[in-house]
Amino acid sequence: MRKKKKRRRVVWLSISSFEKKKKREMPGEKELQTATPGDVEVRYRRRNRKPWQGILLFGPPGTGKSYIAKAVATEAGESTFFSISSSDLMSKWLGESEKLVKNLFALAREHKPSIIFIDEIDSLCSARSDNESESARRIKTEFMVQMQGVGLNNDGILVLGATNIPWILDAAIRRRFEKRIYIPLPDIHARKEMFRIDVGKNYNTLTDQDFKVLAERCEGYSGYDISILVKDALMQPVRRVQSATHFKHVSGPSPKDPNIIVNDLLSPCSPGDPHAIAMSWLDVPGDKLANPPLSMQDICRSLAQVKPTVNNTDLDRLEAFKNDFGQDGQE
Repeated sequence: MRKKKKRRRVVWLSISSFEKKKKREMPGEKELQTATPGDVEVRYRRRNRKPWQGILLFGPPGTGKSYIAKAVATEAGESTFFSISSSDLMSKWLGESEKLVKNLFALAREHKPSIIFIDEIDSLCSARSDNESESARRIKTEFMVQMQGVGLNNDGILVLGATNIPWILDAAIRRRFEKRIYIPLPDIHARKEMFRIDVGKNYNTLTDQDFKVLAERCEGYSGYDISILVKDALMQPVRRVQSATHFKHVSGPSPKDPNIIVNDLLSPCSPGDPHAIAMSWLDVPGDKLANPPLSMQDICRSLAQVKPTVNNTDLDRLEAFKNDFGQDGQE
């Protein structure tokens, strides 16, 4: 019998800069986590208070919108979580797509409190036009009816959408997302924490001041960009070993037992080193190669090659959408 691998649970505190943003921008999640349909009736309707039924997360790619949805799925323990993409709701058969949308919401009502997460919702609910197909128009209509239709009870259901290009959403769809929250690029404190998380337990010589300098130099980088940067930097020591022509003996933890310090490990060095031995990495025994640490120089070398994926044009359009229709997730 194969042992099932335990997955890492994503919670609110897994999100960098969480205490300043994001958690309090999930109105309705806490209510859905603990409320039964009867509780919703008593706790909200009687006082004319209801949890949000539609929340749109928008922002540059790589800022953690889908990661927030994973945290919602973990924290809303008593709620049923549905993770949907546009391909799950599209079908080549006439009328089948609308039926899938209807069945999705029917299932959510049956198992409420529930949360429906739709990633890249712009591919499903873009603005209607005269040039689009009839099937695309019907699925948008059905989706809008199911979210806020006459005679449909959506109490206890939260629709959570995420998109990088919110300006192409249909106006009627945009209205149905009552909260439209901008998830911006990480600030300097979040970037510093992301570097710490991505470097993790890898052998390194980085100091707190190094992390601070890197955070300052990576203005405009998303969380995903920083993870790619660190991933590339972690390969720099390996490249250094592969390109080395000389090695020297150093002391360090044994590859077999890190608690034991040995003095016969081999590490790359310059040909001018007085203790240099001419050899390639192929000549070094596997158990004698010293684990090269990740240094600030390695990250700076990768920083010159890895560029941010978000440009100022996209940020300006997102900022304009936030000013017109949304709110800042950092406020």
